[in-house]
Amino acid sequence: MDLLWLAPIAGLVSLIFAAIFAVYTLKQESGSDKMNAISEAIQEGASAYLNRQYRTIAVVAVIIAVILSVALSHAFEGGFFDSGRIAIGFLAGAACSAAAGYIGMSVSTRGNVRVAQAAFSGVRKALAIAFRGGAVTGLAVVGLALLGTSCFYILFGGGSHAVDLVVGYGFGASLISLFARIGGGIYTKAADVGADLVGKVEAGIPEDDPRNAGVIADNVGDNVGDCAGMGADLFETYVVTAIAAMLIGGLIINAGDVEVTNVFPGIAAGLALIEYPLILGAVAIFASIIAIFAVRMGKHENIMGTLYKGVITAAVLSIILFYPVTAALIGTDLAGTSIFISAVVGIIIMALMVVATEYFTQMHSPVKAIADASKTGAGTNLITGLAVGMMSTGWPVIIICSGILVAYFVPFMATGASIAGMYGIAIAAVAMLSTTGIIVALDSYGPITDNAGGIAEMADLPSNVRDTTDKLDAVGNTTKAVTKGYAIASAAIAALALFSDYLHKVGLPAEEFSLFNPLVLVGLLIGGLLPFIFSSVMMRAVGKGAFKVVEEVRRQFKEIPGIWEGKTKPEYGKCVDIVTSAALREMIVPGMIAVVVPVVVGLLLGAIALGGLLIGVIISGLMLALMMANGGAAWDNAKKMIEDGYLGGKGSDAHKAAVVGDTVGDPFKDTAGPAINPLIKAMTMVAILFSSLFLAYGVLPV
Repeated sequence: MDLLWLAPIAGLVSLIFAAIFAVYTLKQESGSDKMNAISEAIQEGASAYLNRQYRTIAVVAVIIAVILSVALSHAFEGGFFDSGRIAIGFLAGAACSAAAGYIGMSVSTRGNVRVAQAAFSGVRKALAIAFRGGAVTGLAVVGLALLGTSCFYILFGGGSHAVDLVVGYGFGASLISLFARIGGGIYTKAADVGADLVGKVEAGIPEDDPRNAGVIADNVGDNVGDCAGMGADLFETYVVTAIAAMLIGGLIINAGDVEVTNVFPGIAAGLALIEYPLILGAVAIFASIIAIFAVRMGKHENIMGTLYKGVITAAVLSIILFYPVTAALIGTDLAGTSIFISAVVGIIIMALMVVATEYFTQMHSPVKAIADASKTGAGTNLITGLAVGMMSTGWPVIIICSGILVAYFVPFMATGASIAGMYGIAIAAVAMLSTTGIIVALDSYGPITDNAGGIAEMADLPSNVRDTTDKLDAVGNTTKAVTKGYAIASAAIAALALFSDYLHKVGLPAEEFSLFNPLVLVGLLIGGLLPFIFSSVMMRAVGKGAFKVVEEVRRQFKEIPGIWEGKTKPEYGKCVDIVTSAALREMIVPGMIAVVVPVVVGLLLGAIALGGLLIGVIISGLMLALMMANGGAAWDNAKKMIEDGYLGGKGSDAHKAAVVGDTVGDPFKDTAGPAINPLIKAMTMVAILFSSLFLAYGVLPV
């Protein structure tokens, strides 16, 4: 059997196991009528938001598909036939990304109440349900991503021309990822910040107190932001990284068969370099499925150790399976082994990013420093939190740079070809993302356990149940922070590989990108600016949405008798409607930045300036995303450290200061920071797709 068929088969197997885990999760006991009523309110809010979001995006997607089919008709020999296939792939990529997010969120919003009920039996059972519920999202994401990419590659006839057409599928995934991250991020933090400002700060009531009209919207936001949002983000990264590696493989092949065999003497067939990334993804899916079953809590294990056991299992099994695949397709000689080493480097980057992110965001000295700074008020808390966020960029950047250098120079020195080095970087990114299934499972575990804790609080469950859900939720905060760091690092490496593809698409040698060229310098400055403008627009959107939630919660406390005493249920739906409308309205402008700006720069300033812009976006976007994601998570855990009894616990002056820091950090870590990932990749995909347009119709000659 041709090894290529492993890719669609693995995609189908992944979807089958996603269905198996969904059935397992949904057949568990769901608890009392009161618990189910709360869970159903969360389900309704999440479904209503996603339905409205996808309807809005669908209109934009159809318009873009028409533009693609017309604008790109001149770029291919097949004319409208080829550009039409790109448009179809674009719509399919958008649909698959949306479907993955919707499937995962549907199970997540139903698994929460089952985890709360399982907490009566203790941590072990509740952990199993929460993680397998998260695995539904993880396996749906990776299954649909690999199935779609490989099937379109096969349907389009294979080879480098087919990869050029599959780029449309990646752009469709980018569009959904961008809007899911923007809209979901605005929704979740407008609700969270608004509910916290009135509930914790003004009224002094606990988080998830049922008297707070914003709590249902807050719990809905956990799912649309962390479950559907992260799923769409990593779906896109997985697809575009595979496409980037396939494009570079096609560039090596198109140099001629003689050159290919000179670079990789042990290569099995001409298309092996194109198909190798898909097959790496396929074997890693099997590794991830086995690893999910390995997540079983022993008698003396802690929750985080149990979850990490799954990640380690997936990583080790993937490395073991990568070798025979590499040997079969690229060979066991020095050149083939160098590519295998690049793949191993990708797995190592993943592991080191987990360690670095955990150090800066969990209960270690950086977080303790923020907590200690809270003793003297909110001002010192904010200053220290910003300092920790800035410092947290150091180790991740060193890890990424080291990985890029090793992944490039090992194949380069083995083959003597710089293009082989770029292929090595792309393969490192593919390998890093090959474990996406279990990484997304870790992330989706977070909102499930967070919601379970909320349901336990709102349903007034016994203290032992809430203790269990609190333990699970504390680990969920860790997994969400770790997966954000992983997503940011993978986005940066993927964007670098895509940038290499862009250079070859426009036919410009790398040496032409000199700082002495004013077009390059202007592009760099514009690109460096964009993540800041983008983040500003999103932060303001969160502020406006939170303001409206605060006003509504205050109104209900004042005007609806019996809420404060717990005799009357608040009008939860009002806050859900407010944040839904705010998110859908505010997501359009930042979303269009990613699509419009590269087209305008490419047409007005040319391909060289656009190349500078892409590099500027990658560099400043990476730093800003790391700073915001890690800083926000550190603020959050400093608050939790105090709530656990440090410095006087809940209600102390230190706690009040820490709540302010957490309020600032929330949109950092859950809105602006994570949304920079799809911004970087979407802009690069637009540049690749429309590169021929810039060369043909650009105002400047280059």
